[in-house]
Amino acid sequence: MREIIHLQVGQCGNQIGGSFWETISAEHGIDSRGAYHGSSDYQRERLDVYYNEVDKEKYVPRAILVDLEPGTMNAIKSSSTGSLFKPDNFVFGQSGAGNNWAKGHYTEGAELIDQILEVIRREMESCECPQGFQLCHSLGGGTGSGLGTLLLSKIKEEWPDRLISTYSVLPSPKVTDTVVEPYNATLSLHQLIENADSVCCIDNGALFDICKRTLKLPNPDYVNLNALVSNVMSGVTCSLRFPGQLNTDLRKLTVNLVPFPRLHFFLVATAPIVSRDSAAYVNHNIMELATQMFDPTNMMAACDPRKGKYLAAAAVFRGRNISTQDVDNQMHLLQSKNSTNFVEWIPNNIKTSVCDVAPSGLPVSGTFIANTTSIKGLFQRYATQFNQMYRRKAFVHWYLSEGMEEIEFTEADSNLRDLLMEYQQYEDATIDEAVGVAGGDDGEEDDDMGKEEEAVQ
Repeated sequence: MREIIHLQVGQCGNQIGGSFWETISAEHGIDSRGAYHGSSDYQRERLDVYYNEVDKEKYVPRAILVDLEPGTMNAIKSSSTGSLFKPDNFVFGQSGAGNNWAKGHYTEGAELIDQILEVIRREMESCECPQGFQLCHSLGGGTGSGLGTLLLSKIKEEWPDRLISTYSVLPSPKVTDTVVEPYNATLSLHQLIENADSVCCIDNGALFDICKRTLKLPNPDYVNLNALVSNVMSGVTCSLRFPGQLNTDLRKLTVNLVPFPRLHFFLVATAPIVSRDSAAYVNHNIMELATQMFDPTNMMAACDPRKGKYLAAAAVFRGRNISTQDVDNQMHLLQSKNSTNFVEWIPNNIKTSVCDVAPSGLPVSGTFIANTTSIKGLFQRYATQFNQMYRRKAFVHWYLSEGMEEIEFTEADSNLRDLLMEYQQYEDATIDEAVGVAGGDDGEEDDDMGKEEEAVQ
């Protein structure tokens, strides 16, 4: 029922995916071997959203794990959750993508794509009513960006009516480990604009800042970063997995958050985020959660929402005895207080959802997903870096040698710049302008109808 097929591609995607499965398995009472040990009917009621039941009390994640080299797959198999996954759903190559988008998209990735699609078809056939796909990947390397976007385009081709939601780790201004990141990110965003329905943007720099500044961790590692991302993924999908007073799902979220088809890139945040020392002194109520969710320092991408305007937002609250009236009042209060940060031509642009089951270890929690024009700051940075390198044709030969053409670089750059202009256009739009444009269109239609009537007479 309303199943989601989870895909994790590349080293980063597989690490985030592994953390996600640990998180939701703990919430549903499933151990590392897939056996159910839950204490509540809630935990079992909607397990089929993410798990296939293969035997009595035995559940297997509906996950497909992909990489172009065996190292990541071997690490997952030997981890504590390795025996949770179906062995047939590990699909990997031997040579790797070498941080080259073209290798992942055209050569090495193209050789593996039929095998991956075969596994996806098998999973789709076992679903009663599949809702969509969820992809974890990064945009800075070769496999997650190149093969990840190739996989998206093939899925869109074969199942056009199913939603595709991605959790994309974008290159960070502070944490850069690849020189050709601007190329890989721009080429990937070009594909995500066309083929994804919603993209949650995450970057390691922002996650490191949260760990150091808010969680007070002196030396955060990728385990800490992945835990933050998996909390967001768990929060976004909790209403699918557990009952609640105000339910939501992938389609409802997308319909309420995407006012224009190309503007589907979201900022995400989660609350509460408190250090271990401060946890005993914090009051976990709706007001505290809402304040933290809207706090720019808790956003998981390196852009400041105060430098743009919210087109739409969604707040998902989890916990027992949460009053929907309290949630509505708090959201209204925050929207009134920050009214200059919201576009005025979408009147009620915050969708709320309340789930009755809190995450493990917390009485209440909140997840915030925002469609804001400030995200153009991220894309502007990639476009600038891309141009600085492409003007001198630096590193381009590595991509052309894999069968790419130069026109693909210029098309990707042009598409990204068009997106930047669209964000700017809607940020600057006022309610009067919007009404004026609509009125002008109606007037033109009336003139055309009048001319047609005269012609008929």
